Amino acid sequence: MADVITPSESSWTAPFSGLSPRAFGKLVTILRREGADAVRKGRPWSLPLEDRALLVVAYWRTNLTMRQLAPLFGVSKSAADRIIDHLGPTLALRPRKRFAKDAVLVVDGTLVPTRDHTIAERSKNYRYSTNHQVVIDADTRLVVVVGRPLAGNRNDCKAWDESGAKAAVGKTTTIADGGYPGTGLVVPHRRERGQTEHAMLGITRMHNLALAG
Repeated sequence: MADVITPSESSWTAPFSGLSPRAFGKLVTILRREGADAVRKGRPWSLPLEDRALLVVAYWRTNLTMRQLAPLFGVSKSAADRIIDHLGPTLALRPRKRFAKDAVLVVDGTLVPTRDHTIAERSKNYRYSTNHQVVIDADTRLVVVVGRPLAGNRNDCKAWDESGAKAAVGKTTTIADGGYPGTGLVVPHRRERGQTEHAMLGITRMHNLALAG
């Protein structure tokens, strides 16, 4: 078992979860508090809760297939499948109900390659992908909203509305890049045709002052 990935070896935690060992430990504590480690009927889990949690987040973080991931954790493909199906919904992001009045959010679309062609389409990365609108808190840099997955060829303007991300954010100040014209979002760094870099810098400074004030 020395050759498998396990959170008992802290050096595995950050590369496969993106969390420090301490933060990952807090996550496992919350999962246990919410009943994720309850005794189930029939055959017991082949891995402890800590290992199962790391397997699920590694599956999401690395985009490895279960056939690739299972041997890394010393389990069968079917066992990895059951673990992800059972624990995945518990780890899913819970939508925020509201935000602080002075909160500033940032949105961007990300393309996630997938083999599920029922929703995926060829996108600008020339692969079958889905468009996910991801919103973070500009202060904490934590993800606060993830929109419903849409076809990868959907542009960010439409995806912002159709994914539900716009509704989830409401009237909270939200910054975006130049791919969101006409959405009502704050786009501080979009250079219009014929606009000089000097003028653009002045606009950006005014925008930053407005946010600070």
